Amino acid sequence: MKLVVLYPQPTDSDQFESDYAEHVLFLHDKLGIPLDVKPYVVTKFLPSPAGLPPFYQMFTMPFASMEELSAALASAELQAVAADANRISSGGAPHILIGEE
Repeated sequence: MKLVVLYPQPTDSDQFESDYAEHVLFLHDKLGIPLDVKPYVVTKFLPSPAGLPPFYQMFTMPFASMEELSAALASAELQAVAADANRISSGGAPHILIGEE
């Protein structure tokens, strides 16, 4: 199972980058992840010949099962991280998806 967060194009990409760097530290702190461990992937989307894509960045984090993901989503810690993600997403609320490989 994967948690996927899609961030819309920000109104100010430099500010988003600064805020996102702090957000990642907050994520590590709230979830108890050591700073040298990166159990997630961040993908930045680039312009194509058609122009800017609707999303600026994607965050994906795997979970062993739907139960583990559901428990994480219900936790106060991940709720705080989600609220912070909303705060830094100046282009609109991030889109939260759950995927399965």
